[in-house]
Order: sequence, then C-alpha cells, then structure tokens
Amino acid sequence: MGGTGTTGTTRRISRSTTAALAVTGLVTPLTLALGAAPAQAAPACTAGTGPYQKKVEKFLGRPVDGRQSTADCRAIKAFQTKHGITPNAGYAGSVTWGVMDLMTKQKAVGTNPNRDGRCPVNKGRVACVNLTLQLSWIQDGRTLVYGPVPVRTGRNGDETRTGAKKIYWRNIDHYSTLYNVPMPYAQFFDGGQAFHQASVSMWNPPGSRGCVNMTKTAAKKYWSLLRNGDDVHIWGRKPGT
Repeated sequence: MGGTGTTGTTRRISRSTTAALAVTGLVTPLTLALGAAPAQAAPACTAGTGPYQKKVEKFLGRPVDGRQSTADCRAIKAFQTKHGITPNAGYAGSVTWGVMDLMTKQKAVGTNPNRDGRCPVNKGRVACVNLTLQLSWIQDGRTLVYGPVPVRTGRNGDETRTGAKKIYWRNIDHYSTLYNVPMPYAQFFDGGQAFHQASVSMWNPPGSRGCVNMTKTAAKKYWSLLRNGDDVHIWGRKPGT
C-alpha cells in the first residue's frame, strides 16, 4: 500500500488523539508471527510434498521427515492463510519458505539491528530501514530508541527508494486516492512514499506500492517519536525485487 504524496486528496477521519501512547519494549518478528490464522476461504489441502518440506516442517515445529502429512498440510496452510500467501493450499514451496527464512533472519538480529553500521550514528535521531531484512527501527546516535520491527516495503517495480531522506509531511488520517486505501499515521519522506499503518501481515507478499508498511502499534510509536525534518535512512534490497 503506497502513498500518494502531497498531491493526493486527504480525507479526515474522526480519531481521538488525546490518549497517551504506552511505552513499549522491543517488538520482535517472532512475536508478531504467532497467533491463530484468520478464517477465510481457501483451496483444499494439497497432498503434495514441497521442495522445502523439511525446512518448513522444522520452522513450524512439525516432525521433520520430509513427507507431507495431513497435519503438516494443515499447519502450512494456516501459516499461509495468516500471512496472505497464495495459493494457501498447504504446499511447502519457495514463497512460503522465503517468508519463514526472512522471519528467522529477522529474529536473529535481536537488539542490535545496526551492528553493521549501515544507519548513520552522527545525525541524532534517525528512522532506519533495512530493506534486505525488512526491518526498521529508530535510533539516536548509537542508542536504540525503538524497534527493530518488521516492515513491508515496495514490491518489484514499486521499490522503496534508498538513500538519505527527511520526513517532510505528516497526516495522522491520510487516505490514498491513488490506491483507494486508508494510510493511518502517514509520515512522508520521499514523494508519495511514507511510513504508515497497514492492515495486512508484514510478511504478506509481494509487498507494498513503495511505502513502508507497519503494524498499528509500530506506526503509532513512530508517529509519537518522529517529527517533520527528522532523518530517514534506507538501504539494501527487498527479497524478490
């Protein structure tokens, strides 16, 4: 879900902004990945054994034997349904394993997301976006202020642009007339590209239209911590682009 930039029509939606944002700890990708899959219509479970069967079984905590079972299929299908992976028929294919592999790499980052020094530490407060790991965080110098949190960035052909940016316009109730979708807590940093809340899984393929999608919790926290003129630094390359 991408932004429309300052030229798009903005719809104001009633929202109370007086409630104070609670201080939250580190939000890890694994925590966000857990939970029951939402109910939705789906294809019947496939009996086929996928090329990533053993890896997917291990990720899901299933017996690792490399052979598709009814229980395996149901577990894979639930994961696919939760994260909008289609077709969600329980097949252990490349897209499903790609999402799981990314989650594993995100979890491994822990509380030191800038260990490679790619996000500058000499600018004060910076919102950092690692496209390769699909992670974002806010730091002040070498101090981690918030995150890292999983994000959903631009798909192939609509890539989130890399480089040094600055937040230049904020709209808590922005509505994209280009894509006909709400963009709560929108903070624009490059043309129509912005941080904003999205209603889909952060691991939902193929990605946004260029914006940095976030969960409601993360988008609200970014809204409370960032201001116009704050630095944004984006690097890397989203898997699949």
